[in-house]
Amino acid sequence: MKAIRRFTVRTVLPEPLRQLEELVLNLRWSWHHETLDLFRAVDPALWKAVHHDPVRLLGEVAPERLARLADDRRFLRRLQDTAEDLHEYLTAPRWYQARRDTPKAIAYFSPEYGITAALPQYSGGLGILAGDHLKTASDMGVPIIGVGLLYRHGYFSQSLSPDGWQLERYPPIDPNGLPLTLLREPDGAPVRVAVGLPKGKGLHAQVWVARVGRVPQLLLDSDVEENDRSARDVTDRLYGGGGDHRLLQEMLLGIGGVRAIRAYCRVTGHPAPEVFHTNEGHAGFLGLERIRELADEDGLSFDEALEAVRAGTVFTTHTPVPAGIDRFPRDLIGRYFGGSNEEERVPVDRILALGAEDYPGGDRTVFNMAVMGMRLAQRVNGVSELHGRVSREMFGGLWGGFDTDEVPVGSITNGVHAGTWVAREILELAARELPSIVESGQGWEEVRTRPGTELWRIRGVLRRRLVLEARRRLRESWRQRGASEAEVAWTDHALDPDVLTIGFARRVPSYKRLTLMMSDPDRLRALLLDEERPVQIVVAGKAHPADEGGKRLIQEIVRFSGREDVRHRIVFLPDYDMALGQLMVQGCDVWMNNPLRPLEACGTSGMKSALNGGLNLSILDGWWDEWYDGQNGWAIPSADGLASPDRRDELEAAALYELIEDHVAVTFYDRDASGLPRRWLEMVKHTIATLGPKVLASRMLRDYVDELYTPAAAAARAMTADKFAGARALAAWKQRVRRAWPDVAVEHVESDGADSPQVGARLTVRAVVALGGLDPDDVAVEVVYGRVDDSDALVAPSYLELAEGEPAGNGRRRYAGEVPLGRSGAFGYSVRVVPNHPLLSGRAELGLVALPPAPPGMTNGDLR
Repeated sequence: MKAIRRFTVRTVLPEPLRQLEELVLNLRWSWHHETLDLFRAVDPALWKAVHHDPVRLLGEVAPERLARLADDRRFLRRLQDTAEDLHEYLTAPRWYQARRDTPKAIAYFSPEYGITAALPQYSGGLGILAGDHLKTASDMGVPIIGVGLLYRHGYFSQSLSPDGWQLERYPPIDPNGLPLTLLREPDGAPVRVAVGLPKGKGLHAQVWVARVGRVPQLLLDSDVEENDRSARDVTDRLYGGGGDHRLLQEMLLGIGGVRAIRAYCRVTGHPAPEVFHTNEGHAGFLGLERIRELADEDGLSFDEALEAVRAGTVFTTHTPVPAGIDRFPRDLIGRYFGGSNEEERVPVDRILALGAEDYPGGDRTVFNMAVMGMRLAQRVNGVSELHGRVSREMFGGLWGGFDTDEVPVGSITNGVHAGTWVAREILELAARELPSIVESGQGWEEVRTRPGTELWRIRGVLRRRLVLEARRRLRESWRQRGASEAEVAWTDHALDPDVLTIGFARRVPSYKRLTLMMSDPDRLRALLLDEERPVQIVVAGKAHPADEGGKRLIQEIVRFSGREDVRHRIVFLPDYDMALGQLMVQGCDVWMNNPLRPLEACGTSGMKSALNGGLNLSILDGWWDEWYDGQNGWAIPSADGLASPDRRDELEAAALYELIEDHVAVTFYDRDASGLPRRWLEMVKHTIATLGPKVLASRMLRDYVDELYTPAAAAARAMTADKFAGARALAAWKQRVRRAWPDVAVEHVESDGADSPQVGARLTVRAVVALGGLDPDDVAVEVVYGRVDDSDALVAPSYLELAEGEPAGNGRRRYAGEVPLGRSGAFGYSVRVVPNHPLLSGRAELGLVALPPAPPGMTNGDLR
């Protein structure tokens, strides 16, 4: 008989061991090895059996064992030391506390978080990045509050059918069995937040709190008695359902998340956030809730509240393809935000306008969450330099009239949290040999001066650890698929701890090309079975439950890796999660990544491998495009632009095989008299020395603080000061400028000095501009100049603001300035008018620009 309800009964710890609960409830243990050692000492055999989950450990440890530990003075001293270390970590000033003019607090919204495998609230790179963001914020003292949803089934567990087809299972999750506490009012009642729904209904949620070191993470849970069955299931599973279900999740995340933050700050006294960071478009509705707050509580109009909200909002896009963005039918948005649920000061037509694809090529029937996120944020960024360029092209229509390079979407390249992803042996080696790296992040170049003997020994330890765990998982998978004990005996010899090991682990959308390595099965087989330089490949990945194409790719590689002749050299390990990811990035010698360029936003797993002494073998996409230097791995040539996808795959697969056979394997197996691969180790040390300071999440978060959070806080303060005088003034100014802009024009342009120009000369440019009733201070008149291509398009131009001159009558003004001719060759210029206001984030913010009606007399010429 099955139980009708499942719940977790927590252990009551003896008084001397009560600090164990404090340690368990702070997720710092997920990246703090000394705390993990303490948990292991509670019961080493049970620790292994519960897969290193401290909550399960304390739930299952025998009372007799706890009683013995309560009398064990050595263990109690160790417990006290670990608890004191955590307290010091939580309270001592860190990097952020030495900064000035920084935000008092930052709210960070994400639909998923990868903190630890014991808290399965993630599906892939977006969640892992969010988890690393919170952990790094804790290490650096950045006052972030994380906000997400608590999914009662998390993401799915993956297994395989006998014929290799992906199967999904959604194991139930009891929050009481997780390292969480329920947010409560001072009287002990659980905090509740609610989101309004049509017909007077409400979507209610309670708020669980996870402690990620110093960072509180708020997780909203709709499984409460106030909701009906369908509403209770809103937070049933990560990325489950579609249409109404997905919309309700995103309403709860954005609107309910802001309300949860307000409740948390009220109950705990935590400073209210000055900056709100939206990690992808899923949480975009948070901007609407903040507009509603300002309208209801401070009497601001929609436009005034919008300016105040935008100033303090950061939006990060992770999506390099339009298909990856959440888009809802406009009538669905109208149904949930209009009618009886419409807020008087937040009219539904204004909401619909925020998500409208009302630009050339846009779909007028949809509501685009990323578009709304960008319109609600004054600062927008991609997650690598290449992804920033891709995003400027994707979303350039929002800033019509400006060249792609001027679209205000920047980039901060992702980083990874070393404490989570770097093997303990590597961290301890660094602490012994180069303590400055561990203590202050300095001295990376010293890596080159150290002998590689110990590093190579550790690489062998990590490779062997991966092989042993792969064999265990492989055996378990084959048994689940129906194989007998005799039929799985071969798994005891699968993989070889001394063979070059390549790792490939990703989500499995088609653009990541899981099966590119199988384009020529015979050639792959030859690489795997080479007698002198064999290669082995460890593969893992999950396809979305609704992605039949992705499941077919998994089936293809499972079937190939099941062939008797190669199954000891290539394995597919199901149920890819953080624990397996850690083993793979630590144990693989080479990390392989072969997406269709430029569809990889960043791709951080290769960064993790690099920090562990691995080398990358990748298409020049994401982070690898900007940091590959020819010595830190190998770049797979990309056949961009080919019309035939099959031909492109064929060419890139051939290049991949050639690199592995003639370069990767040759370098790995080229050993000196002592058995060391000297050239390989030089590449590894070069990789660590050059990539180490770049790929760390501490660098990433410093960039966010300096380039986005601090400027956003300053902008928000400027808007809210003196009872929102800045927001009121900017909103009125924008309305006036938009009304007048159709009559703003560059009417005449002329120049002197263009007859026989030489390098070093100056070109005088004069323009007459119609201001359309605007004041001269409302605009900037600029000359845009520089090199031109064969079509007279300016290439990477420079900008010079022209000086205002005398009136020219009928609301027109004269402007003039001198352009330096600093280079020879084809040269050109144009003149434009753009809005100008001290509270704007940049020239392109309004998407308004006035250009001459026709090219001026001199557009280019040969300068000598």
